[in-house]
Order: sequence, then structure tokens, then C-alpha cells
Amino acid sequence: MRSFFAKFKLFGLVLLPISAVIMYLFYNALQPVKLLPIYSPAMVNAELVSEEIQHVRKYHTITDFSLTNQNGETITQDNYKNKIYVADFFFTTCPTICPIMTKNMSDLQKALGSDSDVMLLSHSVTPEIDSVAQLKKYALEKGVDDRNWNLVTGDKKQIYDLARKSYLAVKTDGDGGPFDMIHTENFILVDKKKRIRGFYDGTKKEDMEKILADIQLLKKSYDKKSK
Repeated sequence: MRSFFAKFKLFGLVLLPISAVIMYLFYNALQPVKLLPIYSPAMVNAELVSEEIQHVRKYHTITDFSLTNQNGETITQDNYKNKIYVADFFFTTCPTICPIMTKNMSDLQKALGSDSDVMLLSHSVTPEIDSVAQLKKYALEKGVDDRNWNLVTGDKKQIYDLARKSYLAVKTDGDGGPFDMIHTENFILVDKKKRIRGFYDGTKKEDMEKILADIQLLKKSYDKKSK
């Protein structure tokens, strides 16, 4: 009788941890997968959306572009193909929010390290001032790693249309003309399908923590799909 209970005890000791593992896996399988929203113009504050696209409820993506980076290279959507990326708008002579935003973007770059799935893209809103040489000087001063972070200049109307009609990042109206001026603190998270997945205040440290967490969440969603 004692030997029977001894065997039963041994069986129970083995079964207990196995049961705990099974229950843990079962619990995790039942948990809803947290996903980031996919933003369309109709979901965003109307002040940030060009009137002509405010009705769009789905399928909104960042339009194709062709700009020039700090190394004089042409940068298009092909450079960001199958990449998650963070976009913002700045100018090198800005004395107010831009230095804070650039510092936070630099910290974001450091936090991402050698992660080849994530890139950064900063658009100059004063392309007439921010020449390739000026962007290169700024990039060297701010520690920009050009392997994953492009500072771009180019046609002003194209950049301003991107800000207003693609990235949904600007409250002011304008046509990209000589007297049009954009000044926005927004960082925009874009997924591998060119869709907006988050908006963040580029001047706030807590938003940088959130964007890092959301990037990891977005990466996990791709990992799950690949399995």
C-alpha cells in the first residue's frame, strides 16, 4: 500500500509542473492579441486632415515620394520597403521644438540599436535653406546614423503635401508656397504596408517610451504572422 501511494505521489509531483505549463500556455492562447490601430483620415482630428480626404475611412497609406538625403542620395519608398519607420518634420535652424525632437529621435535611434527592421525619416520643412550640405552638417552635429536615419530635403510642395495629406501631422492649411510654414511636434509611426499606426509628441520623453513599446508590439504582430 505504501509503495502504491509513493508511486502516486511521484506521479503527482511530475504531473503538477506539466499541468502548470499547459495551463499557462492555454491561458496565453486565450488572451486577445493587442494590436495597434490603423489610422485613416476619418479617425484623426479634422484639424490635422486636408478637407479633400477627411471622408476616407480605410486604405489610407503614405504616398510615394522622391527626396534627397544628407548624403545627396535619392530616397524613395523603396528605401523603406518592408520596414517599420518613424517620420517627423523639422528644420535645421529651428530654435524651439526641433532641437528637442532631434534629441529624442537620436535617443530613439540609440534605443533601437542595430535593429534593421526599423528606420527613421526626418523631412525638412525649409528645403530652400536645408541643402544637402546643411543637412550633412546637422547630421554630423546630432550624431545621425545614416544607415537607418535619413534627413531629407526636396520640393517644398511635395514635403508639405506629405505632411498634410499622407502623415496627417499638421493643423495649418497651405499650398506649400513661399509663405507657407509647417511647425509640428508630431512623430508618426508607419508600418510595413505604409499605414499610420500611431501619433506621438516628439517633445515628450513619455511619448518616446510609448513609441518604443508600440514598435515592439508592431514587430511582434509580424512575428506572429510569420509563424
